[in-house]
This record gives sequence, C-alpha cells and structure tokens, in this order.
Amino acid sequence: MLNIKSTVENGKAVLSAEGRLDTVTAPEMEKAIQELLPGLTELTLDFEKLDYISSAGLRVLLSAQKAMNQQGEMNICHVGEAIMEIFEVTGFSDILTIL
Repeated sequence: MLNIKSTVENGKAVLSAEGRLDTVTAPEMEKAIQELLPGLTELTLDFEKLDYISSAGLRVLLSAQKAMNQQGEMNICHVGEAIMEIFEVTGFSDILTIL
C-alpha cells in the first residue's frame, strides 16, 4: 500500500510517499509524478514515511529524474536508512540528489 500526497506552488512540487513503493504501487507513483510534471521546475520527493522501494520503484524515480533533467531539478529528502541502503547498493545515490 502506498499513500501519496502532493502540493504544488509556483512551479515547485512536493510529493510525499508513505508505505511501500513496489511492483504493485509503482504505476500509482508514476501517474502521480506524470500529472505534476507539466510546467514544473522543481520536484521534491519526501520519503520520510517510505518503508520500502523495489526495482519497479527505482525505475519510476529514474524516469522522473530524466524528465526533470530537461526542465528543472529533482530532490529526494528525508530518506530512511533502509531506503538509503538500497540507493547506495544500486548506485542510485550517485544519480539522484538526496538531501
């Protein structure tokens, strides 16, 4: 299960994810990000309450990063130890901007 909340103001969006970002929930996250992208200059993903991310979730993040590279910047904040370990093992910590 994944709960997603987003706020958008002046071309800047904050998307908070709570729960698990996996094969089942990745399409939901992808849709939420795609809906925010038009006109966006900054995307911040708040993972304070994200418990787990699978390869399907990583693919969504990579896709979002590629899109934001064309129009602004993407940051990920409040990353817990378990998620950070996945980012480091997969090399995503070198690709993503993690605050």
